[in-house]
Amino acid sequence: MTAGLLIALTPTASAEDSMTDLGAFAHGADLVVGGDKVAVSIDDRVVIADTTGELEGAVTGLSGATGLAMTPDGTRLYAALRGSNEVAEIDTAAREIIRRFDLATHPCPSTLALTGERLWVGYEGCGDGTGVLGLDLSAAAPEPSPFEVPLKTGPLLAAAGNTLVVGEVSSPADLFVYDVSGAAPVLRGEIDGHAQDNHHLQDVTVTPDGSHVISAFSVPYSFEVWDATTLTRVRGYQGTGFDGWPTAVAVSSDGAHIAGARHSGLEMTLYDAASGAKVYTADTPVGEVVGGSVAFSGRDVFSLLKTSTDQLHLWRLHDVTLPESTLTLTSAPGGTAHQPLTLTGRLAFTDGATPGAQPLVVTRTLPDGTSAELPGVTTAADGDFTITDTPPAGGQTTYTVRWKGDGGHRWSNASVTTAIRYGTALTLTGPTSEVVGETLVFNGALRAQGTTLPRNAWVTVRRTLNVDGGDTVTWSTWIERNGSYTFTDTPDVGEYTYTVRWDGDTRTGPAQADKVVTVHEPNR
Repeated sequence: MTAGLLIALTPTASAEDSMTDLGAFAHGADLVVGGDKVAVSIDDRVVIADTTGELEGAVTGLSGATGLAMTPDGTRLYAALRGSNEVAEIDTAAREIIRRFDLATHPCPSTLALTGERLWVGYEGCGDGTGVLGLDLSAAAPEPSPFEVPLKTGPLLAAAGNTLVVGEVSSPADLFVYDVSGAAPVLRGEIDGHAQDNHHLQDVTVTPDGSHVISAFSVPYSFEVWDATTLTRVRGYQGTGFDGWPTAVAVSSDGAHIAGARHSGLEMTLYDAASGAKVYTADTPVGEVVGGSVAFSGRDVFSLLKTSTDQLHLWRLHDVTLPESTLTLTSAPGGTAHQPLTLTGRLAFTDGATPGAQPLVVTRTLPDGTSAELPGVTTAADGDFTITDTPPAGGQTTYTVRWKGDGGHRWSNASVTTAIRYGTALTLTGPTSEVVGETLVFNGALRAQGTTLPRNAWVTVRRTLNVDGGDTVTWSTWIERNGSYTFTDTPDVGEYTYTVRWDGDTRTGPAQADKVVTVHEPNR
C-alpha cells in the first residue's frame, strides 16, 4: 500500500466504540460490510478494514470509485468506477482486482446492489441518460443487461431477497420496486413521490427477506417503511422535533433493528423494527454522517463521518443492538495527594437483570495528562463496587471505570474528575505556662507536600478559655514566604487552647495545630 494514503489512527480490537481517520473526504464515498470486512470507497481507492475498525489496507489507482457492494461472506467486493466506466471485482483478502466489467455503453456507474449471483448497477449516463442494468456474475464474461426504469434523475439502488428497489434523488422522488426472482426484473409498481410527498431521496434499503422497503428522504423527516408487494406505507420511524432530515438507513441481518442517521440532532438512532421504539441514540464524535453510509455488522453499526474540514472517519458503534448497561462513579470529596481516596459506583442493566460479579477496568489520569491503569475491581452481586487509590499528585484528577460487556449487555463506562489537593502540616511552638502580664510568643510553620507554599496567605489563630462558656477570640496572622509565622498574645489568668488553622486553597489541603498554655499569678 502506498505510504501516506491512510492516517495511522487505527484502533485496536476493543469492547468500546471506535473511530478511524481515513484521510481526505471524497464526494460519493460509500461503505459496505460483509463477513469480517468493511470497505469504504474514497475516489481513487477502496479502503478495507476488519470489523473492529482496524485498517487492513487499500486497493489504489482507481478512477472515481463510488458505489460498493459486497458478498455476505466478505470475500468479494464490487466497486463502481465512475471515471473509467467500469465495475471492479475485488478479492478482499488479497486486496486485488480480479475482474473488470466494461460499461462504456452505460457510462458513469454510481450505485450497486447484489442479490445472489446478480449485480445490479445504477448509472448516471454522464449526460446521456440514466438507467439500471444487471450483471450475471456466474458468467465468465458478464454482459450488461439494461432494463427499463422511468427515471428522471440518477438512481439509488437497494436489494434483498427477490426485491430490487430503484429510487430517484429528485424532488419529488419516486421509488420503483422490481421482482428479481426470474430471469429478468419485473416491475411490481411505483411509490409515487408526488402523491406521497417524498422529496430528495438520501438512502434506501430492503429488509433481508425482501418484504419491505425502508426509505430515507429529506422530506418527510422520518424513515418510511413500505410493503414491497402492495407498495403501501406501513409505518415511519420518527425523530424528535430537533432532529435533522434523514441521511442514511440500514437494517440488521435478522431484520430486528433499524439504524437511521440524520443530518443533525441525534445523528444516529437505533430502532426496534417491530415496535418503532428507540433503543439507542448517539451523537457523532466529530462531523456528520455521510449520506447512505450506514451498515450493520452483527451487533455493531458502522458509518462514515465527515468533518467540517472534509476529513473522513470510519465510526463503529459496538454492540448497539444489545440491552444497555450503565455505570456510575462517585469520588469522596476532599481528596489529598499521597493519602487513600475512596470512589464508589454501580453497574446496572436497563433490562433489570442483576449484574453479578463483573470485572471492571480502572484508569487514572493525572493533571499532566499521563494515564495509568490501576488494579481492576470486581462488582458485588448487586453491581456495587469500591475503588481505593492513593493519588500521587495534586490537581484535577480523572478516574474512569470501564466494563467490556458480557455478550448479553452493551459495554459502558463512567468518569469522575475530582480535585486532589496536596497535603499540608502545621507546627506550633510556644510556652506552656507564663505569668500574667507577660507576652506570650508563638512560632510555627506551614509545610506542603509536593508543591510550593501559597503566597500572600494567612493562618487563623483561635484562643479559647478552657472553662464552660469560656470566651473565644479569633484573628489572623501572616505566613512568610518560607512558611513560617509568628504571633503574640497577653491574656488574663486562665488555661487557654491556641488553635492555628490553615483552611487550604485550590492546591493544598487543610492543616491544624494546637497548644495549651496556663497563665498564672506571680509566685509569692
